Amino acid sequence: MALTYGSYLKVDELIALQQLQSEPAEHDEMLFIVIHQTYELWFKQILHEMDKLIPMLQQGEVWHSAKTLRRILTIMKTLVGQVDILETMTPMEFNSFRDFLQSSSGFQSWQFRELEILCGLRSEHAIKVQQEQPEHYNRLLSRCEQPTLWQAFIAFLSSKGMAVEPVTVHQRSGLIYDPSPERQRQLAEILKAAPEINLVAELLIDLDEGLQEWRYRHVKMVERTIGGKVGSGGSPGAAYLHKSLHQYIFPDLWALRSLL
Repeated sequence: MALTYGSYLKVDELIALQQLQSEPAEHDEMLFIVIHQTYELWFKQILHEMDKLIPMLQQGEVWHSAKTLRRILTIMKTLVGQVDILETMTPMEFNSFRDFLQSSSGFQSWQFRELEILCGLRSEHAIKVQQEQPEHYNRLLSRCEQPTLWQAFIAFLSSKGMAVEPVTVHQRSGLIYDPSPERQRQLAEILKAAPEINLVAELLIDLDEGLQEWRYRHVKMVERTIGGKVGSGGSPGAAYLHKSLHQYIFPDLWALRSLL
């Protein structure tokens, strides 16, 4: 049988994956499922790109690293834009099927946790949530053994012969390494003298800002939809999301703004 558009993209299987739980079926549950399945597909693509980006940074590849970062940034903008679609659903429309979600929660997205881990963020609680799913749990543990984006950038600088203070892991939760005034001073001197390295550094700042933008839009959407209620599945809801706002993944790059 010849390969067709539908068979190549598995369209029949794809459009059969939106299985509503509400009885009788609530119209807006379809939108809720499609949006979140789309998020997971984009998370998959971002992880795919990061698995390419990190070794390229370590090898000192400027052009390919910049190109891959730009693709990730464009995807992040798409993630933020999808919130606009979800916000066309009113709180009453969401509550019409919310109870049918039972214990499921976006907090359980293991792919987003993989993304955070590669950005240098750790949440022991979020990892433990996956213990009942050994495949996902072990995947997160494996990610914790991989270099982070920041560690890869420091390796990138070393590959260019730039002397910079190494990164040391200090924390098990939150951002796993501390900012360093000495490293910031070194970076300021490097970026002034090396435009191509400055380009990569600015793209990392764009990524950091993009993650903060996504978190902000996400928390405002949750507040708009459920207010201060506990999230689905008993998750902390907006209260937890507020704590994650303004969580820098490259604090040294932000701090050196005042040194340039």
